[in-house]
Amino acid sequence: MRHILFPINAEKLPCRELKPNVFSRNGRSLVGIALGSGKSEEISSLVKASVDLIGGIEKLEVKGREVLVKPNVNSDDPYPYTTNPLVVKSVVELLYGAGAKRVIAGDMSGIPWLPTKNCMAKTGIEKAAREAGAEVVYFDDMEWVTVEPERAIYAKSFQVPRVVYEAEKIVSIPVIKTHSIATYSMSLKNSVGITHPRNRRELHASEKMEEMIAEYSLAIHPDLIIIDGTKSLVSGGPTSGTVGDTNLILASGDRIAIDLAGLSIVKSYKAWERVTGRDISDQRQIKRALELKLGKGKGEIEVLGTSLAGEEKLDSLLNAIRREIA
Repeated sequence: MRHILFPINAEKLPCRELKPNVFSRNGRSLVGIALGSGKSEEISSLVKASVDLIGGIEKLEVKGREVLVKPNVNSDDPYPYTTNPLVVKSVVELLYGAGAKRVIAGDMSGIPWLPTKNCMAKTGIEKAAREAGAEVVYFDDMEWVTVEPERAIYAKSFQVPRVVYEAEKIVSIPVIKTHSIATYSMSLKNSVGITHPRNRRELHASEKMEEMIAEYSLAIHPDLIIIDGTKSLVSGGPTSGTVGDTNLILASGDRIAIDLAGLSIVKSYKAWERVTGRDISDQRQIKRALELKLGKGKGEIEVLGTSLAGEEKLDSLLNAIRREIA
């Protein structure tokens, strides 16, 4: 493979079209939440249960197809700063169990932590993905293509890895964490991991960072999002802060809907003023994503839950989320 950190005259390709959300009902985007008790042996069951709540992995139609899974490997820090390796392993196993022909796990770390290979190894994500049968790739070692979203205002041209652009199916596996610059990092911000270092420098230099994050999501559209909330960063971030033992997994086909659910969880901790001090729909990432029609907003989401930790805890969690997204 070629190592292309600064591609010149990269091939320009149209953005991929946003496909209908198969994980929806009666015009509402579904979000499934599986709550556990914190035991590592529960994680595989929680991943499957969260997806079952919204219709099951069969709706993704991965039989005989190649699937790319994209965790959050921004740094070499352990979860919740990056995705829990056991969640990555469980997602890969779920996809192969549904008949996927080939699963590729890949990401590109933040510039200070490159190369990604080291981060994948140190976090345990590489080992976990390979144990489940996935092929592991590092986007910083791969070929890049240029996309120019017609509806973008702040991110009019940027590069993405060809392997992501050409993926038949994409499953995004972000985390729940607050972020000192971008306010929060969940499904929408997981798209930053598919952008080239030159784009990330532009992002961090821009006063419109949060809007640009939403616009990066115009290039590639995950078919399913499974958020790792086994632990969550509820203040600070992205590589240090206050950790909450949330013990849950979320699943949805809608990046906005699942981010709103995740923001509701962070807000319930009352630890991060940049989330608790405003309506979740007023987050700049969310507002721009709604303008771009990347998913559904408040009043258009149905949240479903199941629990391995008792119904009382589940009811309290669901009520907190539903109050925010009604």
